[in-house]
This record gives sequence, C-alpha cells and structure tokens, in this order.
Amino acid sequence: MAKNTASCDCDCVHSEIVEKTRKNFPKDELLGDLSDFFKVIGDGTRIKILWALDSNEMCVCDIANLLNMTKSAVSHQLRGLREANLVKFRKSGKEVFYSLSDNHVREIFEQGLIHIQEKKGEE
Repeated sequence: MAKNTASCDCDCVHSEIVEKTRKNFPKDELLGDLSDFFKVIGDGTRIKILWALDSNEMCVCDIANLLNMTKSAVSHQLRGLREANLVKFRKSGKEVFYSLSDNHVREIFEQGLIHIQEKKGEE
C-alpha cells in the first residue's frame, strides 16, 4: 500500500537553495512582528470590523450597531487594531470616524478574501 504523505523520504539537502533562502531570511524580530500582525487580524470580531471599514469609514456607534455589539466592546477591538496600525481615526466634533490605515491593509485583507474564495471555488 502506497503512503499518502507529503514528507520527503530522502536525506539530501539542496545546499544552494538553503543558502539562497538563508541570505534573504528576515530577522527573528521582524518575523515575530509579522506573526503578531496576523494574530491581531486573526480574531473574528476584528475581521468583521475590518470588513466594515473596507467598505466605509464608520463611527463606533455605527460599527456597534452593525455587529450588534456594545460601543465599549467595539472600542476595545478598535484599540487593538489601532495599536497594530491597521485602522486610523479622525474626529469630527464629538464623533470619531474609523477607516483602514492605508491601501496596504486593504490589499492584505482583500487578497486574503480572494485566496479563501479561490480555495472554496467561489468568485
């Protein structure tokens, strides 16, 4: 019976590939920051907030209403997104409006959605 595995059955090392990759490998600190970045967006509530802000600039009250959450809970999540530089805000009188920080955030978010939809055979 054949093994249905994706592991390598040999002990050879492709030294050129390993060294080329090692030269371009980011420092551990940078990879740690990248890991933290994905942890921040790895929360279901934060993804919903990013989804909303990908469509429109919104105030906390609007996001809370949309997601059926308290303003306090939304503010807590927005603080984490702000600290990770994923969202920004602007004040207009007593209101505070949130939006995605920049197009990089939008592109990462939208590319992730495209990837998931392709995997599921959706368009």
